Amino acid sequence: MEEINKPYHEAAGYLESRIKENPDTAIILGSGLGSLADEITEATVIPYKEIPHFSHSTATGHKGNFICGKLGGKSVLAMQGRFHYYEGYTMWQVTFPVRVMKLLGVKNLLVSNAAGGINNTFKAGDLMIIRDHINMTPNPLIGPNNELFGVRFSDMTHTYDREFIRLMEEIASEEKISLKKGVYVGLTGPSYETPAEYAFFGNAGGDAIGMSTVPEVIVARHAGLRIFGMSVITNEGYHFADDFVNDGEDVIRAANEAAGKMTTLFRKLIHRI
Repeated sequence: MEEINKPYHEAAGYLESRIKENPDTAIILGSGLGSLADEITEATVIPYKEIPHFSHSTATGHKGNFICGKLGGKSVLAMQGRFHYYEGYTMWQVTFPVRVMKLLGVKNLLVSNAAGGINNTFKAGDLMIIRDHINMTPNPLIGPNNELFGVRFSDMTHTYDREFIRLMEEIASEEKISLKKGVYVGLTGPSYETPAEYAFFGNAGGDAIGMSTVPEVIVARHAGLRIFGMSVITNEGYHFADDFVNDGEDVIRAANEAAGKMTTLFRKLIHRI
């Protein structure tokens, strides 16, 4: 087990040598949402390629930087871009940064993503608090349990922290920012979903659908982190005109347009936790 954990310790050791203080809160920024990192002050920017054992982010809109600094008056770590199973990475590689964060002393993980709306009350540009998820990806905890981080059977009953959700709803009300709340469905991608798949997962209880987040969240819960998640609804997957096409550039554009609101909400949440 010591040999298995060596890469985590090497990555954490390198980051500790570069950052000023180990923060309580980390943020993983999804497609088109990396601009939130621009709000971090006193920032140390570390490209993933410089961090031992980190993978390289190849997805559109993911810059591939680890940023350490101040947001909401508190020290934070931020991943400006994540790794996806569809890029050809293993689940170990996809979730590797989360365990490194745990070794750095992170207690809270905020995750964001761009997602397709399958709840017919959602519109492109809406922000959705993730209250729960449906996992349709390989579980990243398959294999020998790593007891350094957690127990064999990880409880997922209250995956998304209820107190964080309450605080975010309070903040959104104060800022007069409308929020949705729902269930995120995590698929592998990289193809967008068919109309039949949108309908199927809607009937199964899903409100939004995407290609990330869930593996990271599972590993974070295994490690005992408190989690808050938010999706930007970038397209409406419940009515399909004859000329409808899911387009990656449109997803990035819609995410960028919502980034300002999300930055305000995340900054204020970090200040309160």
